[in-house]
Amino acid sequence: MILEIITPEKQVFEGEVISVKFPGISGEFEVLNNHAPIISTLANGAIRVIKSDNNTENFTINGGVIEMQNNKIIVLAE
Repeated sequence: MILEIITPEKQVFEGEVISVKFPGISGEFEVLNNHAPIISTLANGAIRVIKSDNNTENFTINGGVIEMQNNKIIVLAE
């Protein structure tokens, strides 16, 4: 699946990923390939990305919104 993380300043990440963990308002949640469509608000915390080469990357955010549809995740983060 494709992940795009966008801040007001720039696009922070775009690429193929295996899974992503998000800091949701009600707790952490994970999105995997073929996940049902979802829109959710995000709390302050870290987005943990497992890329297609099995390397992990973390991004710290101050809240935001995620939309997942058709194996594409768009994150609008602060």
